Amino acid sequence: MIVDKFIDIAVKNGEVAELDRIYVTNRLLDLLGWSKKRAVAGDVAADRLALLDQLTDLAVESGVIGDAISAREIWQSKVMDLFVPCPSDLNAEFWELYEQSPSQATDYFYKVSKASDYIKTRSIAKNIEYLVDTGYGELEMTINLSRPEKDPKQIAMEKAAEAISYPLCALCLENEGYAGRADFPARTNHRIVQMRVEDEEWGLQYSPYAYYEEHCIFLSAEHRPMVIDRGTFTRLVKITAQFPNYFVGSNADLPIVGGSILSHDHYQGGAHMFAMAKAPVHKEFPAYQWAEFPSVSVEIVKWPMSVIRLQSVSEADIVSAADVILQKWKEYSDDEVGILAYSGEERHNTITPIASCREVAGEQLFELSLVLRNNRRTAEHPDGLFHPHQALHHIKKENIGLIEVMGLAVLPPRLKSELEEVARYLLDQPHAMADYHSEWADRLKRKGGFQEETVMPFLQQEVGKVFEQVLTDAGVFKDTAEGIRAFREFMELIIETGDQE
Repeated sequence: MIVDKFIDIAVKNGEVAELDRIYVTNRLLDLLGWSKKRAVAGDVAADRLALLDQLTDLAVESGVIGDAISAREIWQSKVMDLFVPCPSDLNAEFWELYEQSPSQATDYFYKVSKASDYIKTRSIAKNIEYLVDTGYGELEMTINLSRPEKDPKQIAMEKAAEAISYPLCALCLENEGYAGRADFPARTNHRIVQMRVEDEEWGLQYSPYAYYEEHCIFLSAEHRPMVIDRGTFTRLVKITAQFPNYFVGSNADLPIVGGSILSHDHYQGGAHMFAMAKAPVHKEFPAYQWAEFPSVSVEIVKWPMSVIRLQSVSEADIVSAADVILQKWKEYSDDEVGILAYSGEERHNTITPIASCREVAGEQLFELSLVLRNNRRTAEHPDGLFHPHQALHHIKKENIGLIEVMGLAVLPPRLKSELEEVARYLLDQPHAMADYHSEWADRLKRKGGFQEETVMPFLQQEVGKVFEQVLTDAGVFKDTAEGIRAFREFMELIIETGDQE
């Protein structure tokens, strides 16, 4: 029996107690629209998620659900919820394990989130991932194929759906256990660890379509807009003090340079080590000594974007130092390198901050990397002066958010098929290459010597070079003689400000 086999897996995994077998079996039968267990013709899958797909097909056959992607996802979320601890039990287990170590607690929560199919491991496995060696270290490339394409039925349903304001957004606490709709993701099997950050209620969850190891989200219990201020730095440092096994960072708070969701205050974190975190100190900059904050070391990072790295054993000092830099940067202009703080009342300057923490000589050493951002538009660059320039849009034109700032490219799914057509063009084969790749492809073709087995690896490396230029375009102080001069002037102004206050 397919139902028995599915329940057997949950019992074996310790997700369902033997005493609860009959109860959970009947719950599953009800979701299938069956009054009793049935024999199923054909082979029954051995893999849990393949079994889930078979059960979903049976639910469609029974007429319990339609065959739209959204209907299938909502139903599967309800099925997997049968095997996930309720929020109170999960939180109790998490914080009990936390007393032993933060990593044991997050390991438990991460395992539950994967086993419940909340983290879409099968979809994530479809992503194309590889490394590209550059002058700034190994950049990570991901062609994002994990998010499912919406079918026409789902799109039509979304257009016809009335405006519903619950949950207010995909990051609100009210998503926990929410069934979902055609225009809103299924979250029945979703769980959030509730926590306090300073004097506020926050939550910890994992990203369903993770881009790196233990990709998590820290979210405010209050639905409020994202903002970068002193409170942001304080919360980032406090979170890393609670979870030193994770980095945590925030997208910038302005359009163009900000993330995709600016309406809900949240941060991203995880267990990954990005290229930016491994980047060395820039040799062209002095070791800054800041009289106002003698416990804080200040470094400029060798990176295509403009990064100030602070380190200190003092939470208060590193937060205060970061705030001084933010306030000075918000008002800073340098016409010679195109930096304007304002256009009328519109502010352009902000920061993408990333925090981490590690133990050194028995003390917690806090690190804050402050990436300077500017969202100014010009007539020549209407999408943003410090944004991927138009010549790169055939590969990447979307916002450069936190993940990409740190050196992991999230590239659109269209590139999978488009690069295959570019490869055919380079091999002088019949092709349907998009016109917007022509100029780039022509430059590549002049290199010659393309072979069937090597052309795609070659193209992947060339895409990596484009991403390096994307980061360079997004950098406010370029890694050039002029940019280094301008960056030094800004830093001398900062340190002087610290001396005077």
